[in-house]
Amino acid sequence: MSHPDLLYTDVEDALRSSVRDLLAARCPSDAVTALYDGDRSLVAPLWKSLAVDLGLGGLLVAEDRGGAGASAREAAVVLEELGRACAPVPFLTSSVVATAVLDAVPGDGGELVAALAAGDRTAALALPLATGSMSFRSAATREGEVLSGLVRSVAGALEADVLLMPVPTGGGSGVEVWAVDAEAVQVTPVVSLDMTRQVADLSFHDVPLDGTAARLVVPASEGESAVRSALTLGAGLLASEQVGIAQWCLDATVGYLLGRRQFGRVVGGLQALKHRLADVYVLVEQARAAARYAAATAATGDADAEVAASVAQAYCADVAVRAAEECVQLHGGIGMTWEHPAHLYLKRAKADQVAFGTPGAHRARLGELVDLA
Repeated sequence: MSHPDLLYTDVEDALRSSVRDLLAARCPSDAVTALYDGDRSLVAPLWKSLAVDLGLGGLLVAEDRGGAGASAREAAVVLEELGRACAPVPFLTSSVVATAVLDAVPGDGGELVAALAAGDRTAALALPLATGSMSFRSAATREGEVLSGLVRSVAGALEADVLLMPVPTGGGSGVEVWAVDAEAVQVTPVVSLDMTRQVADLSFHDVPLDGTAARLVVPASEGESAVRSALTLGAGLLASEQVGIAQWCLDATVGYLLGRRQFGRVVGGLQALKHRLADVYVLVEQARAAARYAAATAATGDADAEVAASVAQAYCADVAVRAAEECVQLHGGIGMTWEHPAHLYLKRAKADQVAFGTPGAHRARLGELVDLA
């Protein structure tokens, strides 16, 4: 039995360098902080730079459908860098989860997939951010030829112009996925803990299923498996974003403590602080291994991919929160201020902790997957 290589390849390192350079130039922390004051002017141009200029919008889309033909390993590297910068872009919701739903049925939704790959359109799966593959339930209902429903706390909806609506069919025969024009839906922004991934409530009433405002992209026979697979992929790759968050928090804290002096000595030289940082370092490296394994198994379609995704999410979610909490505390007074970016990472880590299923939900799922009581 061969084991996946968890080391980064030269291609992945080059991709990381390109994404990091772009984010360093166009995603300053003060512009990210401005999101909490309602200024979202950073989001659209930054997403265009990533989706179009770097071609990340179609990273997971096959080349014959207009994409880059990359794998989950490359997407994981991108998410590490996005987490490291707390970048407010819909890469995870559009280029990973929504694209995975559409890619589940080759040939269907091809025009939309090509538009997503080109960066011309952005999509979001119309489910609450906290929904995991183990808790998937659709809030949409179909009555005749119209679609109605209310979906709360949807991530990526504010940036999306296409919403993928899972709709149960009559008689429990399956779940269809409809691509609905965002203009046909009332999208209400919600004040979120993490405004870099702000959620919104979707209210839609009597949306006609006539091919204009909505069209079928995944048939009932494939819809449920497509959505569950996309949510599993989202959970597995979210772990890489959490690793990026934790790594930034560790690096920023080490840098601060090495430069901070008190009573004539460097604060970072205190043994108690060294121990705390060493503990965080170990946690981050373990989280990286779990996240890399989840990405590697997803990239090859390994039978262990679902187990790996739940292991990664159950572990990495808590590590990101721990690293962010240590970052805020060890920065002392400056870490508690609005001007310092530490709060951005703590809020993103806490919000990510419930995204695509809580760590507890994933541990319970692992029990089922490996036959534990």
